[in-house]
Amino acid sequence: MRNLLDRGVVEFAVGAAAGALLFRERQRRNIAERLAAAVLETLLRAIDANDGETGAHVRRVARYALILADAADLDASEQRNVERVALFHDIGKIDEALFDIIHDNSKLSPEELRAVRTHPQRGAEVLAPLAAFYPDLADGVLSHHERWDGKGYPRKLRANAIPMAARIVSIADSFDAMTFTRRYQNARSFEEATETLMTGRGTQFDPNLVDLFLSPPVIHAAMQVLQEDHHRPRPRRVPRTRDREAIPVPKLSFRWRTTTPAPHARGRGRRRSP
Repeated sequence: MRNLLDRGVVEFAVGAAAGALLFRERQRRNIAERLAAAVLETLLRAIDANDGETGAHVRRVARYALILADAADLDASEQRNVERVALFHDIGKIDEALFDIIHDNSKLSPEELRAVRTHPQRGAEVLAPLAAFYPDLADGVLSHHERWDGKGYPRKLRANAIPMAARIVSIADSFDAMTFTRRYQNARSFEEATETLMTGRGTQFDPNLVDLFLSPPVIHAAMQVLQEDHHRPRPRRVPRTRDREAIPVPKLSFRWRTTTPAPHARGRGRRRSP
């Protein structure tokens, strides 16, 4: 009997110790996950601080991408990944080596164009340390300039070999680039933008996703985002020079969609931030 009691005490002690270790491990994991999320939010603030135009662009792309991801019936986890890829797809452009090239109004030389095309790789390298928490983020950013026909960059991926999030962001990014005026080009009309997307169907873009994006409920939701953003004031870009005075980082909300909720493609009300 005493042996049975002793064995029970030992088993209880071992179980309690194992439970305590598991609890502490979960605590450490939760802390690490919160830290990783804070890093992403800080990076998003860094994009805004370096270039308000790019900050506004990635937010619009995220809204378009979420509309398309929802219409494609991606689950909540996949939609959160699409949102992250959209928000950080251009983070490689704030690299010091590219900043002045990208913000020059003149036409890019072949050498400068090659440099700009390194921004997916640069962005993926920035995000790679977060792979333990966001395993698909860096690959999505790396792949957002790949093409359905395999003629994109940097890896010349083809068709379904391109991550789904990157295929969605590619369409959203192109649509925003065409419909929003930038320093080096005027905005095209809504009709011209949709026609260009259709022209790229099956060559530049996933044909099924283009069809979905141009379907009436989805394109209507995208049109609403476009109209809303064209009535907002343009962010002021501060020229980067070595001798200018230090400019304080703007006070920006961490939760970017608390003030700009993504419209729901199917009219089920406002979507909460994932």
